[in-house]
Amino acid sequence: MTWQPETEQLRQLAQFLRDSLSGRDQNVQKNAELMLASAQNSPDFMNYLSYLFSEAQPPAVISMPADAYFVARSGAAIMLKNNIKSSYKSIPDVNKAYFRSVAMQALQDTNVQIRNFAGNIITELVRQGGIMAWPQLLPELVALIENKTGAIPQRTQEGALSALVKICEDNKRALDRDYQGERPLGFLFPKLLDFTALANPIIRANALAAIGIFLPEKSSVVYSHLEDLLLHLFRLASDTSPEVRKYVCRAFTRIAEISPEKIAPHMAGLVDYTISQQQQIEEPELAIDAAEFWLCVAEDDHLSECLAPFLSKIVPLLLDSMVYDEDEVFRLESEQEDAEQEDREQDIKPVHATNKGSRLGSTLNGDAHTLKPNPELVLDDENLSDGEIEESDDEDDGDDPEDQWNLRKCSAAALDVLASQFHQPVFEVTLPWLRDNLKNSEWPKREAAVLAIGAIAEGCMEVVQPHLPELTQYFLSLLQDNVAVVRQITCWALGRYSSWPVQMDESGRQQYLLPVMDALLGRMLDRNKRVQEAAASAFANLEEKAKGQLQPYCPVIVQRFVECFSIYKDRNMYILYDCVQTLAEHVGPSLRDPAMVDLLMPALLHRWSRLTEQSRETLPLVECLSYVAVALSTSFTPYAKPIFNRCVGMIHQNLEDTFRAVNNPGLERPDKDFLVTSLDLLSGIIQALDMSKSAELVAASQPNLFQLLVFCMKSPHNDVRQSAYAVLGDCAIYVFDQLQPILPELMQLVLDQLEVSQINYDAEETGYGVINNACWSLGEIAMRHGSGMADYVDSLLEKLATILFSDKVPPSLNENAAIALGRLGTACPDKFAPHLEMIAPPWIRAISRVGWTDEKAHAMLGFNKVVMLNPQAMEKCLLEFFNEISLAPTEFLRLGQDRVVSFNQLFVQYKNMIPDFEAFLHNLPADRQQALRHNFNL
Repeated sequence: MTWQPETEQLRQLAQFLRDSLSGRDQNVQKNAELMLASAQNSPDFMNYLSYLFSEAQPPAVISMPADAYFVARSGAAIMLKNNIKSSYKSIPDVNKAYFRSVAMQALQDTNVQIRNFAGNIITELVRQGGIMAWPQLLPELVALIENKTGAIPQRTQEGALSALVKICEDNKRALDRDYQGERPLGFLFPKLLDFTALANPIIRANALAAIGIFLPEKSSVVYSHLEDLLLHLFRLASDTSPEVRKYVCRAFTRIAEISPEKIAPHMAGLVDYTISQQQQIEEPELAIDAAEFWLCVAEDDHLSECLAPFLSKIVPLLLDSMVYDEDEVFRLESEQEDAEQEDREQDIKPVHATNKGSRLGSTLNGDAHTLKPNPELVLDDENLSDGEIEESDDEDDGDDPEDQWNLRKCSAAALDVLASQFHQPVFEVTLPWLRDNLKNSEWPKREAAVLAIGAIAEGCMEVVQPHLPELTQYFLSLLQDNVAVVRQITCWALGRYSSWPVQMDESGRQQYLLPVMDALLGRMLDRNKRVQEAAASAFANLEEKAKGQLQPYCPVIVQRFVECFSIYKDRNMYILYDCVQTLAEHVGPSLRDPAMVDLLMPALLHRWSRLTEQSRETLPLVECLSYVAVALSTSFTPYAKPIFNRCVGMIHQNLEDTFRAVNNPGLERPDKDFLVTSLDLLSGIIQALDMSKSAELVAASQPNLFQLLVFCMKSPHNDVRQSAYAVLGDCAIYVFDQLQPILPELMQLVLDQLEVSQINYDAEETGYGVINNACWSLGEIAMRHGSGMADYVDSLLEKLATILFSDKVPPSLNENAAIALGRLGTACPDKFAPHLEMIAPPWIRAISRVGWTDEKAHAMLGFNKVVMLNPQAMEKCLLEFFNEISLAPTEFLRLGQDRVVSFNQLFVQYKNMIPDFEAFLHNLPADRQQALRHNFNL
């Protein structure tokens, strides 16, 4: 017998659901939410939700208007899905069967949003239970879509296929899995192909959407139907529905990605078709999907050659597509001077820490997205799907149009890739268009021409270069254009070509580099915020390319940066910090001039003082300060103490808040990026100051820095541990005496961290970065702890040798393990010597790839000590070791007589052991022999 609700409970539930979502009376809403939370304890609660959701007409007991009843049904659907998600395993099978039946029934509802809700519930049931827990689902949905009897309403077909698309999205791999010799995709994929021939264009489009889900997966099922799919696509290419043609274009692009050989024979027809679809500017999504075909094909080295005969057709289309349309022109002309306007919080993109602590140079980049729900329909649902929520109608809450992917950006990106593939042929097709538009009286044409020149910069630099003197002068004039967006794109283009004036001789730099630099610095104070941003970004590019060449101009540059600090709003501060830190990175010592320090530091400290620890701007500012500290060195001393103490406090607060959140799931966990940047700044300050000043700061830190460091070294986040080990190494160098009492605890953490097998496959790069820094910090500790390392040598040799012998880790990690082993030899050569025969060959291979730094020098000398204690162990690789010694630069040997003496002792020892030492040396190349004889008097 079908479950039936109690009428009074059903009436109350409908009222509570409606009141909880109305938002009209806060007290009524709060009371309704409390009553719903209490009702969750009822064993039949989810059945009531199901019943209410699936009933198209309000039962007699429920008296409310149709729109209010729809809100109650919607709330029931969302709450049902959330409960299925959170408690699926505890739901009795009979209840699950009931949910399945009502969801299938709701697919036939007259309201499209209710049908969408039904699809979401069906998808959640499959997601939680798996495909085989509901084996009849796919055949039932297919039967509804096929509608062989003709008795099923069109809306039901659409609802069933919409649900099927959601299932495919969530279960694409599960559908392609083998279940007792059968793959659900083997049944489903041919059906989807058949659906593309049905009369309803919505069905055709959704069928193609479902097919597109499986194309990137490179399934054997898909490959076996590719020829059939292509035939269907060719038939649908002239479909009357733009939505269908949009998915046709997407399918061609996906096939080009997974099976380019299927596309190549049809390239001529596909080029003409794609051009025709991209020209459908009244259908912007269709035009973008068409344009993305060029991106895909051009990025394939083999398939791109098929485009060569058609560049004269493709490139002009891309160029025309890069011109702003009339609506955009109207919008942009109304956005001129806005530098005085404060930024809205939603205008500022989330910023994530860039970890600079790794000696492997890995970075952490991220992105985030925030969806603003309709306040009329808000429930706690982590995975909102189509139909579950409506976006706000407030235009001010929408995304910035300039940040959205569109036909213009797609076309520019495609032109960039084509230029990188074909070089001069692309420039030759582009040049006539540029001549017509660069000085066009209509600013949208001028702007698009500058965009085009910037887009081809990387691929056509050599052929554009002869024109750059004239173009640069023209760009400089465009920086004075009345239209802000023209000034903006010109800044961007100058940034793309910033490597050109940097490579010139002194006369060329005076003629071109200085004017470009001055012009960009001038535009950094533009009255339009987007121009400011573009100019600052271009100048950061110029800094990267020019490096030390900007040293003579630092006073002017710093002065302009400080002026920017006084006028920039929050959003542009982020790129300004990047400009400052890039300058500090490349011209460091030049910033130590007292006048520049007195100019720059107050501006940075003013921002520092006004930010809270939770502010998103704190992250890039702290990162910037870490570069500035290293650049200023001891000149940073007057500013170090308050900044150092605040960083210690930020780390302590973050760790405390994390601990509370772990023990109270209701609390939000703090952003671990604040730990990363604060640790990096502490590292920069410790490096910058005199050792005595660093020691004072560390000794006075409250709480104790090393206690905090232990917690950070235990963090579950790779980037936090990576930065923590960088701080550990710096402390070993600059404040070892304070570090020594806690070394036993720290060394155990280092030993645990050196376990390569614990690296998470999904975070290999950052995982290796942590081990890399652990190796580095270990080497610094060994250099200072000396014989105190004896208790750890056996365990360290085992861990480091595992890394050294592994061919599965990055070569740079092998190299850092070799350096750590060599420095360990400096501390305890007698403990290392018995293992020399096994370790020496891979050690020499790894160290030979390392440049001659102080760290390599220490490792070579340490290894030499080990060899002296067990010279017979080098029988198989002695010549390779001699070869590496012969490459020691003269400046390295001059840094200490002990270095020459150490190797001299080695050669004396082997002279006494090898009967014909001269003949042995003759196995080395002549220049290497000469180097040894000259440096060591052999």
